[in-house]
Amino acid sequence: MPIKKWIIQYSVALPLLFALFASVQYLKGSSLEESIEFGLLWSTLSLTVFALRRVYNFRKNINCSICNDLPDNEKS
Repeated sequence: MPIKKWIIQYSVALPLLFALFASVQYLKGSSLEESIEFGLLWSTLSLTVFALRRVYNFRKNINCSICNDLPDNEKS
């Protein structure tokens, strides 16, 4: 499994999703504390679901043209 690649991708995606979710909640009128809590919860949940699905696809050898994780799909 391309664990290193996934860790790098998720370490970039987590703060971006957190900032997006928290800022939208804050702009909708929630307090700063509620916005931060919402951002942490939903960014973690969405990345967890996405990561579990990628692991499932990888183990079942299901091709994903966007993810490009299968060994035969990697470009040399």
